[in-house]
Amino acid sequence: MSLSQLRSFDSGDGVSERLTAEEEKAMARKIRRAEQIAREAVAGIKDADDILMRRPDRAERTRAGAVDRLEEAVKAVQKAARKDKEIREYATTASQAWNDAENLRWRLAMSGRRIAHGEARKLAGPFMDEEDLVQEGYIGLLRAAKRFDPDRGIRFSTYARWWVRAQMTRAIDHTGRPVRLPGCAVEQTRNLRKAMKRFESVGVEYTVADLADEVGIDKERAELLLSQGNTISLEQPVDDGPRPRPLDRFLSDEEAPQPDLEAINQQELTRMDDAFHALLTERQRFVLTRRYGLEDGEFRTLSEVGKEMGLSRERVRQIEREALTRLRDQSGIRGPVAAMVARAAAAGARA
Repeated sequence: MSLSQLRSFDSGDGVSERLTAEEEKAMARKIRRAEQIAREAVAGIKDADDILMRRPDRAERTRAGAVDRLEEAVKAVQKAARKDKEIREYATTASQAWNDAENLRWRLAMSGRRIAHGEARKLAGPFMDEEDLVQEGYIGLLRAAKRFDPDRGIRFSTYARWWVRAQMTRAIDHTGRPVRLPGCAVEQTRNLRKAMKRFESVGVEYTVADLADEVGIDKERAELLLSQGNTISLEQPVDDGPRPRPLDRFLSDEEAPQPDLEAINQQELTRMDDAFHALLTERQRFVLTRRYGLEDGEFRTLSEVGKEMGLSRERVRQIEREALTRLRDQSGIRGPVAAMVARAAAAGARA
């Protein structure tokens, strides 16, 4: 996947092909032929055979896993050819065939570009904006192109839509939840809530069993999924005595000032400010300042910061993670401020 190509498409410079069903199949078969040429070129070379003949683990038993192993074998032969002149011709043939396959795979993926934009409009929300979701959609398209089988009798655009949506929902789940749920669970939860809205819109009473039947899962799983993220009323009684007391009676006033904690936090914030300028590079300071609105209070997405710096979203994420990790590990701050930095670092790693 080329980040420069992604940026080109985002800015409107790229032209997306619209392929017919037969053109999709023809392109997929060309990809298979190019991969076969590359495989035949490296066959018999020890470095490649060690990779292609090794026993695959569970993740490598898929079509995508086989393609990844072929790419690894081609790169290994390219490296070996620098020292062994006898295999340079084979390395050149394999490289050309592999590059042809990559270019065709990219064209096939981008023929479904409209799918990524359409799904992004549906799923955009407070956790991820439409532009970031489109980027995730492109990744889903590339994953689909690597797995697409032209002989299954299904269009690439139909096949790719599932991968695009799965990639987007996974990204939203990683961004919006402190505890990650599997992608299938996120999708089922969303479908359960849609079913609830449908019943409520027509004024029909329903049970969890009705929702489970609507989505196609069992009642116990539906109850588990719906329980995720539920809130508890502060007026709900929490003891069984003769005079049950609500939960809010047990809670302290978190807004009340606590002088000792305020003094500690102020001291640690001062130390963090010193570490911010002493430990971080100018680029790292700029990324954190723009991302978390340290100057103007306005948070920005990775893509927005990347546009300001002329960098990709992924590179900005890496810089942010490096800066937060350095602050967390080397600044010497403690207490709530340290916990805040640790949470920000963990969020940056998941983004």
